[in-house]
Amino acid sequence: MIEAPYIGSLKAGPLGTIADVAGITVGHCTLDDGAVQTGVTVIRPHQGDVYRNKVPAAASVINGFGKSIGLVQVDELGVIETPIALTNTFGVGTVANAQIRHAIEANPSIGREWPTVNPLVFECNDGYLNDIQALAVREADYVHAFEACGSAFERGSVGAGRGMSCFDLKGGIGSASRVCDIAGRSFTTGALVLANFGRLPMLILGGVAMGQTLSASEALKPEQGSIIMIIATDAPLDARRLRRLSMRAAAGLARTGSVYGHGSGDISLAITTAYTVPHLDDFLEVPALVSDARLDPLFQAVADSVEQAIVDALFSAVSVTGRDGHRRLSIKDITTT
Repeated sequence: MIEAPYIGSLKAGPLGTIADVAGITVGHCTLDDGAVQTGVTVIRPHQGDVYRNKVPAAASVINGFGKSIGLVQVDELGVIETPIALTNTFGVGTVANAQIRHAIEANPSIGREWPTVNPLVFECNDGYLNDIQALAVREADYVHAFEACGSAFERGSVGAGRGMSCFDLKGGIGSASRVCDIAGRSFTTGALVLANFGRLPMLILGGVAMGQTLSASEALKPEQGSIIMIIATDAPLDARRLRRLSMRAAAGLARTGSVYGHGSGDISLAITTAYTVPHLDDFLEVPALVSDARLDPLFQAVADSVEQAIVDALFSAVSVTGRDGHRRLSIKDITTT
């Protein structure tokens, strides 16, 4: 049986997930009903109201074959003002509406005395296993995932990852963390991925071309999947530096064998929990930021945690049968048969 490799030389945090970054919690709502194999995953950057206390953020679009919502304002203002939501491609609008209603319920002035709210929803296409045309995701599923958020959370075939495929195997939610030192201070960086990309012959595990061993010799079909990579750190960074971190997610993704295919939507978002941006304050107090010349340890932590999170998605997933009898085996099942 193949063992999940440990990536890199940096140590993981105690949980080994994105929740090692103080304040980060994750929750799922999983829809598992015959042809419906999908769901919603929510990442809360802190336990307060994200609209009132916005979180510094930046995104990188590595390959833009995707239908996410909210990235334009993130690029312009450098903050997020809702929790981060993941779901299937056709669930984006529904989950965005749920985020808007949720924010208005907590802040009735939104859209009236105050500006509107920027929902933030990322997606991958789970249509091989899930009857995506059923439009099964409901606004209540977002609320359920939000309320389920905690530091201990499942990975693999859960939440938004329920119907996702990765290297022609069962994919889904994966997470990892790494701890690094900068000028005598310790910082934690974590990644959570929604892994839905790759063809089996491409798979590389810990530097070993494992996909060539596991796959039959056949012509490589075009890649039509996607991956969403969420990076969190407690290192004090501004949006410009966070964008530099988000770009390094591509390094971890490439190590697993991805070439960011034409039909792949590969997007990363990086946030910091080191400080927030109050909605109503006139001036912003920012802690001393990590200088650009000292970012290399964080770059390594991002690349290693993203690669480890993809490995975690593969090894945490269970086999799933869905629409029209389509089935994806977990890597654990395929290596024991």
